[in-house]
Amino acid sequence: MKPIFLSFSLLILLFTTNVFSQEQLKIQDKYTAQNKGKFFITWGGNRETYSKSDVTFRGKDYNFTLENIQAHDKPKGWHIDYINPVKMTIPQTNFRLGYFVNDHYSITIGVDHMKYVMFQDRTVNITGNYPDAGTYGEILPDNQVLLTEDFLTYEHTDGLNYINTEFSRHDDISSVFKIKNTDKIQVNLTEGFGVGFLYPKTNTKLLGKERHDDFHISGYGTSLKAGLNITFFKHFYIQGELKGGYINMPDIRTTISAEDSASQDFFFFQKIIAFGGIFKI
Repeated sequence: MKPIFLSFSLLILLFTTNVFSQEQLKIQDKYTAQNKGKFFITWGGNRETYSKSDVTFRGKDYNFTLENIQAHDKPKGWHIDYINPVKMTIPQTNFRLGYFVNDHYSITIGVDHMKYVMFQDRTVNITGNYPDAGTYGEILPDNQVLLTEDFLTYEHTDGLNYINTEFSRHDDISSVFKIKNTDKIQVNLTEGFGVGFLYPKTNTKLLGKERHDDFHISGYGTSLKAGLNITFFKHFYIQGELKGGYINMPDIRTTISAEDSASQDFFFFQKIIAFGGIFKI
């Protein structure tokens, strides 16, 4: 009796192991089960907010700081320009090209094309000096100035270009939503950090000088992000992200003269919606 029982138990064990192995093989056969070696490309748009910032302007005959200036972004809204090759730099955009170094981690390079516009006609504190004070309709009591257009216009609108590399983790959380076939639809959680440099095109008119609008490497930035990725039919996805970071620009060009410059640092918060594709070569 004992040999028959042992034989029966062995058959049950072999059958169970075989079924389990087949199920594991089915999971591993799915394209979405493994990421290592895959490339992905992302294109989307953003909205951002900025912390207050002290901005210092320096030149041959002036050196002054405007305290706690406020700025806003310059959204385009849903528009054909996001996919128009001739006008892609007009809206606020995000581009990334990435590679999975293993199933959970990726490295990317990309550009966060943000826009930064100083609020005009606001009252701010000022320290320092500059020539012809009071001739721009700006002087107020108690060491304050009004940010008139004759005194100062200041924006990074083509744009506040944060060129960076990111290192991110990706986790498949499809089971939370009871999704079995991830090759049809897959839900991923992603988080990461980035570091890069700022290459803004700063549009400035300062103290009645000629307007200046040119690209210049101005500083550096760091950032953290978290997002949700939904992949459809193995290769196409939509992704939402929240990203926050710090920007420090000690060398901003403000006029045609190399003697004139500005410096500032601030925090930013970015909301991103992007579309992309993932594939193997």
